[in-house]
This record gives sequence, C-alpha cells and structure tokens, in this order.
Amino acid sequence: MIPRYSRPEMTSIWSEDSKFQIWFEIEAHACDAQARLGVIPAEAAAAVWERGAFDIDRINEIERETKHDVIAFLTNLAEHVGEEARFVHQGMTSSDVLDTTLAVQMARASDLLLQGIDRLLAALKTRAEEHRYTPTIGRSHGIHAEPTTFGLKLASFYAEFVRCRTRLEHARAEIATCAISGAVGTFAHIDPSVEAHVAEKMGLTPEPVSTQVIPRDRHAMFFATLGVVASSVERLATEIRHLQRTELREAEEYFSAGQKGSSAMPHKRNPVLTENLTGLARVVRAAVTPALENVALWHERDISHSSVERVFGPDATITLDFALQRLAGVVEALVIYPESMQANLDQLGGLVHSQQLLLALTQQGVSREDAYSMVQRNAMESWKTGASYRDLLKADADVMDSLGADGIDALFDLDQHFRHVDTIFDRVFGAVS
Repeated sequence: MIPRYSRPEMTSIWSEDSKFQIWFEIEAHACDAQARLGVIPAEAAAAVWERGAFDIDRINEIERETKHDVIAFLTNLAEHVGEEARFVHQGMTSSDVLDTTLAVQMARASDLLLQGIDRLLAALKTRAEEHRYTPTIGRSHGIHAEPTTFGLKLASFYAEFVRCRTRLEHARAEIATCAISGAVGTFAHIDPSVEAHVAEKMGLTPEPVSTQVIPRDRHAMFFATLGVVASSVERLATEIRHLQRTELREAEEYFSAGQKGSSAMPHKRNPVLTENLTGLARVVRAAVTPALENVALWHERDISHSSVERVFGPDATITLDFALQRLAGVVEALVIYPESMQANLDQLGGLVHSQQLLLALTQQGVSREDAYSMVQRNAMESWKTGASYRDLLKADADVMDSLGADGIDALFDLDQHFRHVDTIFDRVFGAVS
C-alpha cells in the first residue's frame, strides 16, 4: 500500500524483514521440537538460534537463480548457520512456512485493527453521550421523517462497530492456525508434536487437517469480515458527508488553521477525510471476491492463491487500519451544530409530527383511513403553500372536532419522540450503575 494511506505499525508487519524473521522463528522452533524428539542433534537446534541470520539482498540474489523464495531463504540461512543447517526444515514443506507466517501476520494485523475499532468506539460513546438529547431530524429516502437525537444516531454506529469488533475477534481466532504437516499434510516425515510446539511458540493453534496448505475458507472469512468493517466505516463516513452539506450543516469535519479547501475557491470547507474513507472502503472490499475465489484450490494444493494473497493481504489490512484510525480522529474532532439541527427540524413547520396526529385521531374514534386522509390533506397543503401545518389543522373542522386546539398543540411536542432515549442508550452502552 502507498505510504499516504499507511501507518508504520501496520506496514512493519508486512515488511520483508518481518516476514523473514517469522520464517526463521518457525524453522528454529521446529528444530527445537525435532531435537526433543531425537530426530536432530540438540547442538544443531542450538546452532540455528545462535548463528541463524538472513540477508534480504542475498536471499533475493539466490531467488533469481532458484526461482523459489523458501529455498533461497534456507540457502542463505545455511550460509550463516553452517554444517548444522542440514537439519533445518526436516520433513517440512514450503507451505508449512508460508501459511503459518501468513497466519501470524494476519493475527498481528487483527490486533492493530481491533485497537482501531476500540479507539473509534470510545470516540462514538463520548460524542453520543454528549448529544444524547440533542434534537435532530431523522431522514428516510433523504426526506424529513420524524425527530430523533444526534446521540441516537451515534449510538447506532457504536452498536454496529461493536458487532464489527465481535466479528473480527472471531475471524482472528479462525485465521490464527498453524500447519507444520509436510507434503500433502500427512505428517509422513514429521511428528505432529512439532506442529503443536511451533503453534504454541507463534501464538497459533494447530490446523486440525491441512492438505499441503491451510484451507482457504478461513482466509475468505477473514477478508470478508474486513470488507464488512470497511462498509461500516463507509456508512458512518457517508452520514458525516451528508450532514456537512451546505444545505444541512449539522456536523462537519474539523477544519484546522491553515487548512485549504480548494485551489480555486478559498471559502470551501470540504469533507475530504470522509470522502477519502469512502474510497478506502472500496479498496478493502476489493479483497473479498479474490479471497472467496481462493477457496477452491486443486486437490491438496496449487499456488493460484499465493500471488493474490501477497497483494491483498498487506493492502486490505494496511488500508483498513489507516481508515479506522482516520475515522476515529474525525469523530473525536467532529464539529456539531445543534442550532442547525433545530432549524432543520423546524423547517417543515411541524409536518414531522404527522404520525402523532394520525394516532391521536384513531384514539378519538376516527377510522385509520379517515384519519390518514385528514392528516395528509393538510400536510400536502403545507408542502404546497408553505403554510403553517398547525394552523391548517386548526382550520380543519374535522380535525378540530376530534382533537380541539389544545389537543393539536400538545401533539407538536418532542417529548413523545425522546421518552425512550435512555432505554435505547442502556441497551447499547449498558445501564448506568
């Protein structure tokens, strides 16, 4: 991934140096287990740890001749270890190293992604509580629907990212598997205890049954989960982008001193961060279909999955890591305009209370069909002429006969809409002790 959308904490996981270090640790831990079994001399296992090293340039040089990255690594490792290197990789196959390394990298990447979600959750909780009772208009189809609070808006995103976190925890557990089972996964030339030892040392669990590779349904679920998290990022980013539109201006990204919005129009304050997040979400989701297509490999293995994973493994995790941290920063510094929210809420002159009127009429004995007609005809007149909805209702003899002026006035009240806000907050954040 390009440096512009990368954090060093995540990119380091996918660096060449990190990859080869994991390769080395897998081989060295396997040697320890083999030595305990008496398969190789204990001195040989000790020599791997003592003298084992690698040089990336040298590995690349060897690979240009061998056309095989694991053999190139083992050849370079042997140059450092010496004669005892003949005991390295006993009974193992390349996929044992490659797949176990990928599992380590994805598990470590997951830990950073979980940290990003945690930061975002903390920001959403703080801002939701801050605006628990801040009135705003809820919209369906982009049209004013009924009143809600800005805190409830944010609470819905909090609940969504809690679900994202749970899914990612499960995906991490499913992907953190180790395979040290040899060619076609039969353990013909290596004892299963070696796999168990390497798994423990690398923070993984043994794959119950591998072929020559770890089954790719695990990887498919992992990247599908990243795609879902990315879509949740996009949903929140899109909401902020809409709320920042000039006609609404209910919330906007923080605009720092010295920031410029347009090379041509000095007045512009654009939602560039959330627009960027919308685009980055597409990059993460682009990994989902290839991951699904990687599931169907030939027989015990082929390598059609390998080139794909070398690209989207780093790209998807690096991009999502950056996106989560950026979105958390946006929420933390989000500028919120309660006055604009109230002004927009009042824009239609009370039309947003139409359901309260409909229900009140039915409670007074009016059929639902007649009540709907009475409420709607006055609402359409208000839409058409801009006349006060309340005044139109009071001028409607049918409505007045059922509700009276005081009854109509009582229905233009936000309390009805907000009386269960605390209940919803308790469901999302837990009851206050």
